[in-house]
Amino acid sequence: MKPDVIDTGAFWAEVERLTEAGGLRRLSGVFARFVASLGEAACAKSTPLLLAALVLSELEGRGHSCLLLDDLAGDPAALLGWADEDWKALAKAAKPLPRGVKGWMSQLATCDQVWRVGDLDYDQPLVLDDTRLYLRRYWRDETLVATCVRARAQERRDVDIDQAHTWLEALFGAQRAGEAPDWQRIACAVALRGAFAIITGGPGTGKTYTVARLLALLFATAPDAARQRIALAAPTGKAAARLKQSIDKALTDLADRVGGALPLRELTTRMGAARTLHSLLGARPDTRSFAHHRGNPLDVDVLIVDEASMVHLEMMASLLDALPAGATLVLLGDKDQLASVEAGAVLGDLCHDAQAGRYDADTRAYVRAASGETIPAEYEGQGGPLAQQTVMLRHSRRFGGPIGKLALAVNAGDVDGAAAALRAPDAAGVLRWIEHAHQHHVIQLANEGYRPYLELLRAGSGGHGSHEDWVRAVLQRFEAFRVLCAVREGEWGVEGLNEAIELRLAHAGLIVRGDWYVGRPVMVTRNDYPTGTFNGDIGLALPDPARPGSLRVWFLEGDNVRSVLATRLRHVETAYAMTVHKSQGSEFAHTVLALPKEGGAVLARELVYTGITRASRQFTLTTPAPAVLGEAILRRTHRASGLRGMVEK
Repeated sequence: MKPDVIDTGAFWAEVERLTEAGGLRRLSGVFARFVASLGEAACAKSTPLLLAALVLSELEGRGHSCLLLDDLAGDPAALLGWADEDWKALAKAAKPLPRGVKGWMSQLATCDQVWRVGDLDYDQPLVLDDTRLYLRRYWRDETLVATCVRARAQERRDVDIDQAHTWLEALFGAQRAGEAPDWQRIACAVALRGAFAIITGGPGTGKTYTVARLLALLFATAPDAARQRIALAAPTGKAAARLKQSIDKALTDLADRVGGALPLRELTTRMGAARTLHSLLGARPDTRSFAHHRGNPLDVDVLIVDEASMVHLEMMASLLDALPAGATLVLLGDKDQLASVEAGAVLGDLCHDAQAGRYDADTRAYVRAASGETIPAEYEGQGGPLAQQTVMLRHSRRFGGPIGKLALAVNAGDVDGAAAALRAPDAAGVLRWIEHAHQHHVIQLANEGYRPYLELLRAGSGGHGSHEDWVRAVLQRFEAFRVLCAVREGEWGVEGLNEAIELRLAHAGLIVRGDWYVGRPVMVTRNDYPTGTFNGDIGLALPDPARPGSLRVWFLEGDNVRSVLATRLRHVETAYAMTVHKSQGSEFAHTVLALPKEGGAVLARELVYTGITRASRQFTLTTPAPAVLGEAILRRTHRASGLRGMVEK
């Protein structure tokens, strides 16, 4: 039965009102009007369909890959971050609405603009898959990721158990009776036998330490190790440089341990530099497509991707599509960190139950034989193929102190525990909580935190050897401190704090403000392939020794520095303060997290946890309203997705 034809004027009027009030992106209204322009007249004027299209587009802009009809049939106000009155007004303008999930499924399935999976496909823009409504490209991406992950997780490689056991002992050392299970050793054994593996864990749990030993293990056991092609990648340039630096150091240390038994220095040289995912896949200007895809796959046998929590759905689909058959993919990341700002929470979906383990009898027997480790009974279960290839590292060697205690309390949703950790006597000098902060508190902290790099900059390059050595020293001092924000706008956002910090530094005589000035920190806001800079890269504007009076923006990548003429960078913004999202993949000796006066959907547990875990030595929390911290810790980020269910089919 076709939907009723009704007057849509009231609906569009309400859409316009919400858009003007800031509750809706203008793009969402445009998309709903596009849907209305398609199909037969009856479908085009189905306000329930238009409401579903509007909400779906809005959720996609907030990181969801689909719209769950359970949410639509209930009350999606909280999901949208709206007041109940706004949702009720829009729903009233869209009446008559279907009743319940089955009513929505039935009505949407009759619309020409919707393809119900299993029916004849006419390339409609909307896809109805069971009780989930998708924009077509996100359904395609989610289906591709699920299909590839499921197939790779099921694939098992032949492993010489005795050989694996011998090399694991050489790489990790002899086991000691009575000790807790070595999850790093278990992770290497698990990854060795499959075409796909996930190694997750918080800061300091040794993810890159583990993967360095995994690479050595793969190198030692490969039938033709001399020809094995290994690639390292991460979502950002900084994360890629840190991955390469960490793995190189770990392999160098291993080379000293194993001696001539394994030419690990040769492996380090052969791997080459770690690359951003955009660079690895061959990003092309002015298009979303890549040079590498199923028809032109990557030339790799082993691919390691770090900071996988930052990889959004579309990028993961492109990566899996370009991975050749027979290659091994290992994803590293912290499942509890913020997901990408774009649609999807792929790592969180794929290892949502990593904490529980759920290892079956075959996996437990294999791990025992190959590594000598016994998986504790509490992690036994009947998880699917993906659960068997997922390992969570559980012991943090870096975050055992006050910062670690705070991070654990936040991650557990323990408001009282977090407050106690912040106020604990043994946290003095490491943790600080300014509970009734004003903006000037953050500005003063920034003045103190950024002064060391600015003073070194003013002192000049004398005594630092080459100009590059001086640049490296300035960049390293700048990277020791950072102000992180939950939001972009307002007094407590990136825009307000950057302006205020810049004014304070200028007043102190540490900088001379202008469009471009010596010492200006900038963040690249858009991929720029001609200059080799990517969204999220952060650099400093410093003098160009070859052109007096000119500035170059210098970027630190591991121990290396590179530069681009400032005049060539068209899409940048000042970066004394940055969002927590943009800080992922980075680490600062002292991190200041500035929470806004009011909470909201964006202010959630994952954001606070990610902000805390950017700090390696000192963490300062500034909150103008202390209750905001508790509200954030109790709020979990929820992203609608069908990926988990698709993988487990």
